[in-house]
Amino acid sequence: MKKTLALLLIILLFSNCEDNDDNLSMVDVAFEFSHTWENDEINANNLTSIVVTNENGEVMNIARIRYLISRIELTNENGTTYSFNGYKFTDLSDVSTYNFTPDNNRIPSGNYTLKFVWGFNEEDNIDGEYLDLNSASWNWPTMLGGGYHFLQFDGQYNINTSPSSFNFHNGTARVSTNPNVFEQNFAEIEFATTIEISNNASIEVVMDFSEFFKTPHTWDLNVLDTPLMPNYNAQKMMQANVQSVFSIGTITQ
Repeated sequence: MKKTLALLLIILLFSNCEDNDDNLSMVDVAFEFSHTWENDEINANNLTSIVVTNENGEVMNIARIRYLISRIELTNENGTTYSFNGYKFTDLSDVSTYNFTPDNNRIPSGNYTLKFVWGFNEEDNIDGEYLDLNSASWNWPTMLGGGYHFLQFDGQYNINTSPSSFNFHNGTARVSTNPNVFEQNFAEIEFATTIEISNNASIEVVMDFSEFFKTPHTWDLNVLDTPLMPNYNAQKMMQANVQSVFSIGTITQ
């Protein structure tokens, strides 16, 4: 009798597992990045013509914006994390780089939170490792720690009075007191917003570039315009300010 009951329990257990698997709805996810300066959209059509004003009052135009993120992942309510391969290199002058569909983009439907790395973390930021980034002249100088840029944002400021150039470039931080010591300067971007995914979905991530110049550090381009790559304090300020740049936009499904 005991053996019969045990056998029945095993059968029921496997039956329940099969039912759960059958009810599991798998969906495809993709990511769409849009770009703004406060409430104004920035795209390939207006990138070099839009005029903006930063928190410190400098009137600016834009010549180029390129950036990189990596290690995109979604975590569900049970704590299971789905990591997506590859990295996303975006050039705002090229609309084909705005969207990102990972090769391994199939996940169960459910509620998720989003996380990714701004730039490359220490494990991934390997000097000369990525042929496409090398071809894009995305390398960070070896004397400044090597690896790759996280951001190139170039233009002019005080354009209505006395125009001056700025090169807002972000990457590894070389310690000013010891030029042979380098700090990994990436940031982990985590969103508290819960994303409900019930069908194939496109998740919009909005970047507000004005935040690079105001939160938490108000940026004075008259003091910090160029060169910023070897400037340790400037690099750490960029690392802090990037935390407020991103937000979750529309979920299309």
